[in-house]
Amino acid sequence: MALRYLWRLANLPARVPDSVITDYDVLLVGAGPAGTACALALRRSGLRVALVDKAQFPRDKICGDAIPSPTLKALAGLDVAYAAELRVLLASHRADVAHSRLVAPGGAEVSISWKAPAFNSPRLQFDEALLKLVRRHTTTTVLENWPVKTVEACSSHVTLHSANHAQPPLTARLVIGCDGANSVVGRHLAPWPLDRSRHCAAVRAYYSGVTNAPETTSDFYFLRQHLAGYCWVFPVGNGVYNVGFGMLSSDIARDQIDLKAVLRELLAEHPALAPQFREARPLSEIKGFGLPLGGSARPLTGPRALLCGDAAALIDPMQGHGIDKAVQSGLLAAEHALRCFQQNDFSAASLHQYQAEVQRRIGRPLGQRYRLMRFLSGQPWLVNSVVRVARWPWIRQALVRNFG
Repeated sequence: MALRYLWRLANLPARVPDSVITDYDVLLVGAGPAGTACALALRRSGLRVALVDKAQFPRDKICGDAIPSPTLKALAGLDVAYAAELRVLLASHRADVAHSRLVAPGGAEVSISWKAPAFNSPRLQFDEALLKLVRRHTTTTVLENWPVKTVEACSSHVTLHSANHAQPPLTARLVIGCDGANSVVGRHLAPWPLDRSRHCAAVRAYYSGVTNAPETTSDFYFLRQHLAGYCWVFPVGNGVYNVGFGMLSSDIARDQIDLKAVLRELLAEHPALAPQFREARPLSEIKGFGLPLGGSARPLTGPRALLCGDAAALIDPMQGHGIDKAVQSGLLAAEHALRCFQQNDFSAASLHQYQAEVQRRIGRPLGQRYRLMRFLSGQPWLVNSVVRVARWPWIRQALVRNFG
């Protein structure tokens, strides 16, 4: 009897661990805000979903660390508990921001109070908190340390190949590229040439000991010599500040600008910044990153592929942030993925509906802001005038309505 039982155990089909499953319905590439939002939105879909990232979390992401209010609103739209849970997870790693201070090239300044809740939080902790929500509330398979090298599409599926040859390829019926400004998915399935006039480059570092910088206020400094950009000082909690400078890549190339040198010069010599940073201590190196601006004609779809967030070039040209747009596009991609599976239609025409919806909800307003940014960038006197008239209550109210 015992021998028969042992024989049956030995001949049971082996359960394949999740870590070696290679075939999915949806592959999400990139576990930042776009990818995690998409995973959360697919939580009740019944689809086999894997979230793939080249890094091991928590990992740093070079960014301004501003979490705009539409980010929290979008997450709450999925589940009212998500935004509240996120704030709890980030309790010791965030600064609740209620005001923005704008400093014009001529030195005039105005403070604007925002109505909707927002905060700043280092991406090291913010992205890890979003991934915790995915682990807690979904059955998504999370594959860290999985660097995608190539992406191939055929009529029936997409295949991801890892740069680590020990990792077997992954296949799925749909891939959603949420893998940032240098998206591997975009490069292979929806290529688009770099347009420096619709791209920004920026640098940032962390500092402590910054004076005259309330932890409820994000500061923006507009500069006469670099109008298509700005310098920022954003509190991120615990007396730490994310400090950076960015501008249009076309201007950087034309004038051969060294962004790191400009930031150091601003903190040492700018009449408003230098006093704030006299006793400040750098907590990190100055690091650079790219920001593909929204409002372009960048294709957001390819064979069995959708693009979200920075991979879809959805950075706000006026404010320079993109986390809210990443989350919003991730939710739209999840909606369209469900439609594709329900209708069993992954054709180019079907996928293009996603691009049309992103353009309607996100792309068109970003295009308007891009044109406004380019107009203001050639008119330093106009930027000075806008900041001065923003002291009028009705102008401030208009800014709040349009930007937060």
